[in-house]
Amino acid sequence: MQQRFRKPIKIALAAAMTMAAVGVAAEGVSYRQAADMLYLVMSSDRAVYARKVVQRLTRDEQLLTASEHFEDDSALPLPAQMFRFGAEMAADKTEDFSYSLLSLHPVNRKNGPGTDLEREGLQFVADHPGENFYGEEELGGERYFAAVYPDVAVAEACVNCHNNHKDSPRTDAEVGDVMGGVVIRIPMD
Repeated sequence: MQQRFRKPIKIALAAAMTMAAVGVAAEGVSYRQAADMLYLVMSSDRAVYARKVVQRLTRDEQLLTASEHFEDDSALPLPAQMFRFGAEMAADKTEDFSYSLLSLHPVNRKNGPGTDLEREGLQFVADHPGENFYGEEELGGERYFAAVYPDVAVAEACVNCHNNHKDSPRTDAEVGDVMGGVVIRIPMD
């Protein structure tokens, strides 16, 4: 009989963690834990898209191309674009958190740091591979918990795009390099 209840309990726990991550009151989940859970989902989805879709279809099998002008070029969106589309959709649906992909060396200048905390966090993850940066900041009179996670180049297709882009300030990236960071913000009560 206990076996019957394990799956529903696991589903309830996952739902509770998800609700906590998007700001629903849940005892015992810190801002850091919520941000870490959100990042785990985001980074996993992004890596899968980069490796299993973009890398496979553009480099390995050479069936398609990926392009920042994907609609005009009948191509795949770049992994960074897919990430931004998700961030924009989430922003349209909730104010409980936000996220973005930023870099100290962005191809698109709009993706550079906009606050001191972003700059500090991006520099920290660049200088400390494998470590995350956590802090708090005030924006527009509101306090936020902010987390910056290293954005690592996971596929050759990503590195080639960055190294060969006409607007790229960096042309020596390699798979495994920290290219920037994922910034997650959660409003603090």
